[in-house]
Amino acid sequence: MHALQYEITLPADYDMDIIRTRVATRGRLLDDFPGLGLKAYLIRERGADSPVNAYAPFYLWNTPEGMNSFLWGPGFQGIVDDFGRPEVQHWMGLAYEEGPAGGAPTAATRERVPVPAGVRPADFVAERLERAPAPGAVMRALAVDPRHWELVDLTLWERPDPRAPGDRFQVLHLSAPERAALTRGRHW
Repeated sequence: MHALQYEITLPADYDMDIIRTRVATRGRLLDDFPGLGLKAYLIRERGADSPVNAYAPFYLWNTPEGMNSFLWGPGFQGIVDDFGRPEVQHWMGLAYEEGPAGGAPTAATRERVPVPAGVRPADFVAERLERAPAPGAVMRALAVDPRHWELVDLTLWERPDPRAPGDRFQVLHLSAPERAALTRGRHW
């Protein structure tokens, strides 16, 4: 599994309905994309649990071929054409779990945590994995960027937990053509 995200920060007075319309009209285009486990179409709105407006889709890929096909194909080129080429964050997948909530996700939290120096990385990740999914969680994924030793912990929520740490997002749409194929549990 590979995790990928780009976050496009938008002006403070940006009309976020433009993004909502974009997702409503184009989101389904990835509903059957080969190699895609899931794509959560995420936004943050200034003043609503966020200091900025942002469009920040988050992907879990089952195959590198699917991820590459998206990045080098017309899908990502549409983002580049409309917003410029954003920095794409990429993490190696460490774990994936389905949560106890079975409905459609409406919110997401993303916690980015440095893996502390002097700590065994596997022990640090194992401790994070021991945290049980909260009642409103639809799914949770952990991934790491070993270049910067940063762990990303993403949870999609049917009912957001106000105590959950991290950046908060609204989920506008979920494309999940190969979600059932995402390997459950620890990936090492």
